Amino acid sequence: MLFAIFAAATALAGPNETRAEGSSPWIAGAYSYSDELGGFSITGISGSGTRTDPVVLEQELNSASPVTMVIRAVKPIRGHTLSEEFANGFIHIRLETLNNSGLPWAEFEFELQELRGLPSLYGDGLSFDQRKVETETSKSDRFASYSRDFEPYDRLRFTDGFVDALRSVSFSLFISDFTPKIEFYLVQDPRIPSS
Repeated sequence: MLFAIFAAATALAGPNETRAEGSSPWIAGAYSYSDELGGFSITGISGSGTRTDPVVLEQELNSASPVTMVIRAVKPIRGHTLSEEFANGFIHIRLETLNNSGLPWAEFEFELQELRGLPSLYGDGLSFDQRKVETETSKSDRFASYSRDFEPYDRLRFTDGFVDALRSVSFSLFISDFTPKIEFYLVQDPRIPSS
Protein backbone atom coordinates (compact mmCIF):
# COMPACT_ATOMS: atom_id res chain seq x y z
CA MET A 1 0.00 0.00 0.00
CA LEU A 2 2.77 2.45 0.97
CA PHE A 3 4.67 1.57 -2.23
CA ALA A 4 1.58 2.37 -4.32
CA ILE A 5 1.14 5.75 -2.60
CA PHE A 6 4.84 6.59 -3.03
CA ALA A 7 4.82 5.53 -6.69
CA ALA A 8 1.66 7.56 -7.41
CA ALA A 9 3.09 10.66 -5.74
CA THR A 10 6.38 10.46 -7.59
CA ALA A 11 4.68 9.77 -10.93
CA LEU A 12 2.90 13.12 -10.72
CA ALA A 13 6.25 14.91 -10.91
CA GLY A 14 7.31 13.05 -14.05
CA PRO A 15 10.10 10.44 -14.33
CA ASN A 16 12.91 12.78 -15.43
CA GLU A 17 12.12 15.93 -13.48
CA THR A 18 14.96 17.51 -11.53
CA ARG A 19 14.29 18.20 -7.86
CA ALA A 20 15.30 21.27 -5.90
CA GLU A 21 18.70 21.08 -4.24
CA GLY A 22 18.74 19.18 -0.95
CA SER A 23 15.41 17.46 -1.46
CA SER A 24 15.03 13.73 -1.55
CA PRO A 25 14.37 11.54 -3.43
CA TRP A 26 15.48 12.42 -6.95
CA ILE A 27 13.70 10.43 -9.67
CA ALA A 28 14.97 9.31 -13.08
CA GLY A 29 13.38 6.53 -15.10
CA ALA A 30 12.03 3.71 -12.94
CA TYR A 31 14.14 4.50 -9.86
CA SER A 32 14.64 7.16 -7.20
CA TYR A 33 18.05 8.15 -5.83
CA SER A 34 18.44 9.50 -2.32
CA ASP A 35 21.17 11.21 -0.28
CA GLU A 36 19.13 10.69 2.93
CA LEU A 37 21.95 8.85 4.75
CA GLY A 38 24.19 11.94 4.60
CA GLY A 39 27.77 12.82 3.71
CA PHE A 40 26.90 13.94 0.19
CA SER A 41 24.26 15.88 -1.71
CA ILE A 42 22.53 15.11 -4.97
CA THR A 43 22.23 18.35 -6.94
CA GLY A 44 20.67 17.27 -10.25
CA ILE A 45 19.39 14.32 -12.24
CA SER A 46 18.20 13.46 -15.76
CA GLY A 47 17.85 10.47 -18.08
CA SER A 48 15.93 7.23 -17.97
CA GLY A 49 18.67 4.67 -17.22
CA THR A 50 18.99 3.01 -20.63
CA ARG A 51 22.22 2.56 -22.56
CA THR A 52 21.28 5.39 -24.96
CA ASP A 53 19.77 7.61 -22.23
CA PRO A 54 21.68 6.91 -19.01
CA VAL A 55 20.75 8.44 -15.69
CA VAL A 56 23.07 11.43 -15.24
CA LEU A 57 23.28 12.15 -11.52
CA GLU A 58 25.13 15.23 -10.28
CA GLN A 59 26.42 14.99 -6.72
CA GLU A 60 28.79 16.63 -4.27
CA LEU A 61 30.78 14.60 -1.72
CA ASN A 62 31.50 16.60 1.41
CA SER A 63 34.02 14.23 3.00
CA ALA A 64 36.59 11.60 2.08
CA SER A 65 34.64 8.98 4.05
CA PRO A 66 32.33 6.40 2.48
CA VAL A 67 28.78 7.57 1.73
CA THR A 68 25.72 5.51 0.80
CA MET A 69 23.11 6.29 -1.84
CA VAL A 70 19.69 4.66 -1.45
CA ILE A 71 18.16 3.51 -4.75
CA ARG A 72 14.46 2.53 -4.85
CA ALA A 73 12.09 1.33 -7.54
CA VAL A 74 9.28 3.84 -8.15
CA LYS A 75 7.57 1.72 -10.80
CA PRO A 76 6.36 -1.87 -10.52
CA ILE A 77 9.18 -4.42 -10.65
CA ARG A 78 9.39 -6.86 -13.53
CA GLY A 79 12.69 -8.50 -14.47
CA HIS A 80 13.68 -9.37 -18.03
CA THR A 81 11.58 -6.68 -19.72
CA LEU A 82 12.56 -3.66 -21.79
CA SER A 83 9.32 -1.80 -21.10
CA GLU A 84 9.83 1.61 -19.51
CA GLU A 85 6.66 0.96 -17.47
CA PHE A 86 8.63 -1.29 -15.11
CA ALA A 87 11.75 -1.31 -12.94
CA ASN A 88 13.69 -4.12 -14.60
CA GLY A 89 16.88 -4.16 -12.50
CA PHE A 90 19.15 -2.62 -15.15
CA ILE A 91 20.48 0.92 -14.79
CA HIS A 92 23.07 2.70 -16.91
CA ILE A 93 24.24 5.61 -14.76
CA ARG A 94 26.80 8.39 -15.03
CA LEU A 95 27.82 10.05 -11.76
CA GLU A 96 29.15 13.60 -12.12
CA THR A 97 30.88 13.98 -8.76
CA LEU A 98 32.33 17.14 -7.21
CA ASN A 99 35.11 16.58 -4.67
CA ASN A 100 34.17 19.00 -1.88
CA SER A 101 36.03 17.01 0.79
CA GLY A 102 39.00 19.35 1.08
CA LEU A 103 41.33 16.41 0.27
CA PRO A 104 42.56 14.92 -3.03
CA TRP A 105 41.32 11.49 -4.10
CA ALA A 106 43.79 8.90 -5.42
CA GLU A 107 41.23 6.09 -5.94
CA PHE A 108 37.48 5.68 -5.83
CA GLU A 109 35.53 2.54 -4.96
CA PHE A 110 31.87 1.63 -5.40
CA GLU A 111 30.09 -1.23 -3.64
CA LEU A 112 26.58 -2.53 -4.21
CA GLN A 113 24.58 -3.84 -1.26
CA GLU A 114 21.19 -5.50 -1.35
CA LEU A 115 20.95 -5.18 2.45
CA ARG A 116 22.55 -2.11 3.98
CA GLY A 117 25.90 -2.86 5.60
CA LEU A 118 26.07 -6.44 4.30
CA PRO A 119 28.09 -7.69 1.31
CA SER A 120 26.16 -8.42 -1.85
CA LEU A 121 26.82 -12.09 -2.54
CA TYR A 122 27.36 -13.49 -6.03
CA GLY A 123 24.04 -15.35 -5.98
CA ASP A 124 21.80 -12.36 -5.18
CA GLY A 125 21.88 -11.16 -8.81
CA LEU A 126 23.02 -7.60 -7.97
CA SER A 127 26.32 -6.55 -9.54
CA PHE A 128 28.30 -4.23 -11.77
CA ASP A 129 27.65 -6.20 -14.99
CA GLN A 130 29.08 -9.44 -13.55
CA ARG A 131 28.02 -11.53 -16.54
CA LYS A 132 30.77 -9.90 -18.65
CA VAL A 133 34.47 -10.44 -17.97
CA GLU A 134 35.54 -7.36 -19.93
CA THR A 135 33.09 -4.48 -20.19
CA GLU A 136 33.10 -0.94 -21.51
CA THR A 137 30.24 0.06 -19.22
CA SER A 138 32.66 0.97 -16.41
CA LYS A 139 34.78 4.06 -17.02
CA SER A 140 35.95 7.37 -15.62
CA ASP A 141 37.37 10.56 -17.10
CA ARG A 142 40.00 10.91 -14.33
CA PHE A 143 40.94 7.29 -13.53
CA ALA A 144 42.58 5.18 -16.22
CA SER A 145 42.04 1.73 -14.71
CA TYR A 146 39.48 -0.22 -12.74
CA SER A 147 39.12 -3.62 -11.11
CA ARG A 148 36.00 -5.58 -10.15
CA ASP A 149 35.41 -7.97 -7.25
CA PHE A 150 32.37 -10.25 -7.14
CA GLU A 151 33.02 -12.33 -4.03
CA PRO A 152 32.39 -11.75 -1.22
CA TYR A 153 31.48 -8.20 -2.33
CA ASP A 154 30.26 -6.53 -5.51
CA ARG A 155 32.91 -3.83 -5.77
CA LEU A 156 34.31 -1.66 -8.52
CA ARG A 157 37.56 0.23 -7.80
CA PHE A 158 38.91 3.00 -10.04
CA THR A 159 42.69 3.61 -9.90
CA ASP A 160 45.53 5.31 -11.79
CA GLY A 161 44.19 8.82 -11.47
CA PHE A 162 43.72 11.81 -9.22
CA VAL A 163 40.94 14.24 -8.33
CA ASP A 164 41.96 17.45 -6.56
CA ALA A 165 39.65 19.13 -4.05
CA LEU A 166 36.97 21.26 -5.76
CA ARG A 167 37.42 19.35 -9.04
CA SER A 168 34.88 17.01 -10.61
CA VAL A 169 35.12 13.43 -11.82
CA SER A 170 32.76 11.41 -13.99
CA PHE A 171 32.02 7.69 -13.51
CA SER A 172 29.94 5.53 -15.85
CA LEU A 173 28.50 2.34 -14.34
CA PHE A 174 26.10 -0.39 -15.35
CA ILE A 175 24.14 -1.85 -12.45
CA SER A 176 22.45 -5.17 -13.16
CA ASP A 177 20.09 -7.03 -10.85
CA PHE A 178 18.69 -10.26 -12.25
CA THR A 179 16.39 -10.61 -9.25
CA PRO A 180 15.29 -6.96 -8.88
CA LYS A 181 14.45 -5.64 -5.43
CA ILE A 182 12.49 -2.54 -4.44
CA GLU A 183 15.52 -1.06 -2.62
CA PHE A 184 19.30 -1.42 -2.70
CA TYR A 185 22.38 0.64 -1.85
CA LEU A 186 25.38 2.12 -3.65
CA VAL A 187 28.32 2.79 -1.30
CA GLN A 188 30.79 5.37 -2.65
CA ASP A 189 34.25 5.44 -1.09
CA PRO A 190 36.82 8.05 -2.20
CA ARG A 191 40.39 7.13 -1.22
CA ILE A 192 42.97 9.75 -0.24
CA PRO A 193 46.70 9.33 -1.00
CA SER A 194 48.66 7.48 1.67
CA SER A 195 51.41 9.48 3.34
